[in-house]
Amino acid sequence: MTPPARRLAGGFLAGAGSRLLPASLPLRFFGAGVVFHAGAWLALLAGAADWPHWHGGLGWPLAALHLITLGTLLCCAIGASLQLLPVATRQPVRSQRLMAALWWVYVPGVALLALGMGRADPHWMAAGAAAVLVALALFGALLALNLRGARGMPGVVLHGWGALLALALLGFSAVALVGLWLGRPLLDAAAARGLHLLAGAFGVMGLLVFGLAYVLLPMFALAPVPDERRQLASGAATVVAIALAIGAALGAAPTALRLAAITAGTLALVLHLQLMRQTLAAGMRRDFGRALVLMRIGWGSLALALLLALALVLGAPAETLGRLFGIAVIGGWLLSFLFGVLQRILPFLASMHAARGQKRPPTPSALTLDRPLAWHLACHLAALGLLAAATLTASTALAGMLATAAALVGLAGALCFGVFFAVLMQRLRQARGGGDRPPN
Repeated sequence: MTPPARRLAGGFLAGAGSRLLPASLPLRFFGAGVVFHAGAWLALLAGAADWPHWHGGLGWPLAALHLITLGTLLCCAIGASLQLLPVATRQPVRSQRLMAALWWVYVPGVALLALGMGRADPHWMAAGAAAVLVALALFGALLALNLRGARGMPGVVLHGWGALLALALLGFSAVALVGLWLGRPLLDAAAARGLHLLAGAFGVMGLLVFGLAYVLLPMFALAPVPDERRQLASGAATVVAIALAIGAALGAAPTALRLAAITAGTLALVLHLQLMRQTLAAGMRRDFGRALVLMRIGWGSLALALLLALALVLGAPAETLGRLFGIAVIGGWLLSFLFGVLQRILPFLASMHAARGQKRPPTPSALTLDRPLAWHLACHLAALGLLAAATLTASTALAGMLATAAALVGLAGALCFGVFFAVLMQRLRQARGGGDRPPN
């Protein structure tokens, strides 16, 4: 028998016009993520003097962290998943009005939560956290409806279900942390923080990043969809690694479970990178510039994070390596990969929407202002390097200066990316002659 033809992922969006959302829906989530990115560096600038002796308490460093995680990473992940999952799983798009309502609850909630953290005001934080939790419950419902009716892409669906379960744990850990700040603890501080980090960074974001990569990278490279059995194997190893790490964070045989989690996580990363390498090798487009550079930086940073985690389990200094671990996971892996994706998917989505009703629609490159992306890459890497240097130095004064420099350089990079996004939106409106009206 002739083996079945392997599907080209590049045709997902192009062949699924009926499942494309109005441009305003996903782009409003991406736009909010771009704004929150600049806000995060401003928050770090406001708290740079506190950075050397910050240990996770309230203040502007905590606000900066959540503006990145909730504001940039998760906001963009919501926009990407709401658009890409219906296309990948061959389903109709769910309620557009509910998606619009999700934005109006989530984005102000994140802003209020971050302001409460920066001002050390538990009541503002509680109000912001309540809004964010309501929005995440809406997102979870939309995600569950999509996954329940999925047809095809079992590897992506597995990662989606894992992310949905992690989302529930993230919500529980957030309630536990707010309870600690309000004097009504549900978990002890170490367990609540550990669960929050693992459920958010690795569970929700990590699983979405791995799963959506099986759609995005083949689409960018014009390559066949990766082998689905190996997608499932990598996804299963990732879920096991996260579950073991969560068990360790909650106090069950922590050293043994952490070593097992690192082993399973390393296996998951190796399997994932093999699929990514094979996708690039089989693609008609093997190099897509700075986007691929950022993705590779992300993968390398995740490998570095696993090495730092191993060193921490084996007894290395927790304060310094713990901070480096956080920089590697949040800034090096997730943020780098996200911006690599955004600078490819945003022009592609914009060109798809600009093509409606036109004989000669603009290409993605025609909608893209390229130079700000080059500046953003340089600033992004410099800012992460300065943050790492601020962590490693023994001088409190020098660490504060390096953190200030990191915030300024990071802000410059965020503004450059903001210019790219603003020009893209302007060119999309010009190409469409005014654009579509967003749902209220």
